[in-house]
Amino acid sequence: MEFQLPIQINALPNPIGYTDKIMLTGSCFTEHIGNALRDWKFDVLLNPNGILFDPASVASSLVAYMDNRPYGEEDLVYFNELWQSWQHHSQFSHVDKQEALRGMNDSLSRAHAFLKEAKWLIITLGSSFSYRLVASGMPVANCHRAPGQIFRKHMMTIEEINTALDNCLYRLFQFNPSLQIIFTVSPVRHIRDGVVENNRSKARLIEVVHHLVNKFSRLWYFPAYELVIDVLRDYRFYDIDMVHPNYPATQFVLENFTRNYIDKEAQAVLEEVRRIVIARRHKPFQPTTQAHQRFLQDQLDKARDLARRYPFLDLGEEMEYFAGGGR
Repeated sequence: MEFQLPIQINALPNPIGYTDKIMLTGSCFTEHIGNALRDWKFDVLLNPNGILFDPASVASSLVAYMDNRPYGEEDLVYFNELWQSWQHHSQFSHVDKQEALRGMNDSLSRAHAFLKEAKWLIITLGSSFSYRLVASGMPVANCHRAPGQIFRKHMMTIEEINTALDNCLYRLFQFNPSLQIIFTVSPVRHIRDGVVENNRSKARLIEVVHHLVNKFSRLWYFPAYELVIDVLRDYRFYDIDMVHPNYPATQFVLENFTRNYIDKEAQAVLEEVRRIVIARRHKPFQPTTQAHQRFLQDQLDKARDLARRYPFLDLGEEMEYFAGGGR
């Protein structure tokens, strides 16, 4: 008897390997995939503008990385005692104007150089809802808890989403002819908009993404949304807020991503790396015992051996920790 609806995920013809550069951008679910890949020592750049939810913000940020035009004082706004940018997550906000600009421009420069050499771009779209400044109509990526009356909430139409992403894709393929792109739609429910409106929002994203995947040969769709909503299909796989997928759900998605989108050799290396990373995070009750010191030496030897066999792995942090007695 089957207790889950099966799903067919087509493996990538040329899966992701350890020597590939991977940029990830989009919603908070992007962070789950990106942080896992980073933990496994892939070469990753994650959300250079911070978390972005709607297609307009994602597309405009990618265009900004390609243009590499430095942000200036005219791109900042000041309120709540902070200098902030409508195009960036609040992690870039700062009490000092020049420090805010420095952080934004440093991230922009890294994104420009990384995107030029990236083999993969993973885009996770979260919502069709876009917030626009009432005064100018400009879309904003983050409202920074500013007064609601200065924004207009707009559900992007299918045509608007398609135009924003389609134009961006043409520019991306000119900027980096080797780039391949994986789209996902976040399974996080934007329930503040209501169940019906959330479903309308997700449906528009899914429709446009599949249209683009069918149009371009270097685009792929990974069904993170369907894995949680249709395969797991149970509130026990959501956090207490009934909105965010919980740890078992995100692990289930990551297992499917790894199995289908990462090449077999990299999967084998990944398992060895994962064991080293877990050992690095081990918190001993009695760190001064000889048993724990032997554990640290054993893990150091394994990390050194792994780094010797696979020079592209950066295990410096782990080796320093084990060599330093777990400090």
